[in-house]
Amino acid sequence: MEPGAQQTAERFRPFGTTIFAEMTALANEHDAVNLSQGFPDFDGPAFVREAARRAIDDGHNQYAPMPGVLALREAVAAWWKRSAGLTADPATEITITNGCTGGLAAAMLGLCNPGDEVIMFEPAYDAYRPDCAMAGAVPRFVTLRPTANGFGFDGDELASAFNERTRAIIVNTPHNPTGKVFSRDELGTIARLCAEHDVIAIADEVYERLVFGDVCVHTPIATLPGMAERTLTLSSLGKTFSLTGWKIGWAIGPAALTAAIRSAHQFLIYAVPTPLQVGAAVALRDGEAYVAQLHGRYASARSFLCEVLDEVGFDVHEPAGTYFVMCSHGRAGEQLGVRDDVELCRVLTRDYGVAAIPPSAFYNDPADGRSLVRFAFCKRQDTLDEAARRLRRIGR
Repeated sequence: MEPGAQQTAERFRPFGTTIFAEMTALANEHDAVNLSQGFPDFDGPAFVREAARRAIDDGHNQYAPMPGVLALREAVAAWWKRSAGLTADPATEITITNGCTGGLAAAMLGLCNPGDEVIMFEPAYDAYRPDCAMAGAVPRFVTLRPTANGFGFDGDELASAFNERTRAIIVNTPHNPTGKVFSRDELGTIARLCAEHDVIAIADEVYERLVFGDVCVHTPIATLPGMAERTLTLSSLGKTFSLTGWKIGWAIGPAALTAAIRSAHQFLIYAVPTPLQVGAAVALRDGEAYVAQLHGRYASARSFLCEVLDEVGFDVHEPAGTYFVMCSHGRAGEQLGVRDDVELCRVLTRDYGVAAIPPSAFYNDPADGRSLVRFAFCKRQDTLDEAARRLRRIGR
């Protein structure tokens, strides 16, 4: 039992310390190249940072309105109209949250009653299950399994997860940690089941602009027929503008769902930092050139890291989106004398100076992820070059 576990509420005891914190601490201890936690090692655009500094100097330093600074809610509405073709009322259909993670917690608490069931695809971002635990909801898992074209789910398995107790389904596309981008057909299957069972879709779309390949397209599930009225879409500034530490996110949905998320948001944090909201509004309004530049940078980094990982013995599941690469570690694991993802990541960090994430933390049954490993490529090229140099020592 972890130190202090006796004092920790039972709802949190199964989760322990997040794997991101554990691997980052191990990376720091061994001065490793950190390809584990998904944050860039470079700053976001200067004009956005300057806008936040200017907001501080201009006196935007007190509490923001609970739903968020109006200028940012208007900028989110315009961004949503451009990207999804949908309209959202800044007054009643948009809420500014403490990053997407804060939005997820508020959504679960505001929408779910104890005993409600929430469907999620696994491997799943590690906040989803604790969010269910906080709300007293029951998670139901549908597994994404490796295929010839990435990862996919079984339609019958998904259909069987829906029942009269199902309140919501979390749809994370582009998907962390697999890099999967759900196709329109797959989203159509989800939408049909949501309509049939009167289920809400909580759409985690933080990697919406990080989609690669000529034919791969991100489709917001809210754009499918009948889904706008039953979808709460969550996103954030951090991934698209390389400002993960700002923790500025947003939730877009019809007034009834917005009222639900606000009912929790107001008592969780009430409002996020005012000057950063002002800077975020500038990013969404004037940031298209930066987003295009960042996309090109990540496309190159993706290709580079996938090639290196294949070269040193990992079986790469090339990502269609996000800034993560999921691999099967069989060949590399044999060379290193390990079979387990956690031990593999410890060996890589301790002996080779490269930190990665063991995906077993993203599964309800950790055994389902023990053959996999996840790397992040949201780094400077010189960082990736150094990681490649270290990884190429495997097998020597």
